[in-house]
Amino acid sequence: MAFRGQHEHNIDAKDRITVPAAHRAALSDGVVVMEGVEKCVELWPRAAAEAMESVWVSPLSPMGADGRRIRRRVFGTSEQLELDSAGRVRLPQHLIKHASLDGPCLVVGVGDHLEIWNPAGWGTESEEFEAQAVELTERLAAQGPGTPGAEAGS
Repeated sequence: MAFRGQHEHNIDAKDRITVPAAHRAALSDGVVVMEGVEKCVELWPRAAAEAMESVWVSPLSPMGADGRRIRRRVFGTSEQLELDSAGRVRLPQHLIKHASLDGPCLVVGVGDHLEIWNPAGWGTESEEFEAQAVELTERLAAQGPGTPGAEAGS
């Protein structure tokens, strides 16, 4: 199942956010939340987080500074959580602070996971994408489909 769309939700007084109903079944085995590289919170199905970590993080050498830093970022900022009976997840304070979440939020589908954004932060991200859309898509198209390292700026 691909996570899609944008959904408006609020962080409540107990630091919980409601996961969109359409996505709850895919998250029933638990979730992993972590700091996004951008100022957002990533919310992954547990199995998808483990697969991402296995492919992209675990192979990094713990002997190199870059590998250690990425490992710290991914594993040190992440938490394994469960949805409550109302489909909510309680976000740790460090994640709320990282993404400047307070009150209204956008839960955005990005394929294999969800991202939780402050509306102003999402607006900035969207504007930056729009300004670079043609250049970005041309650069990625030139790299070919499914090419390892086919990320912007690689």
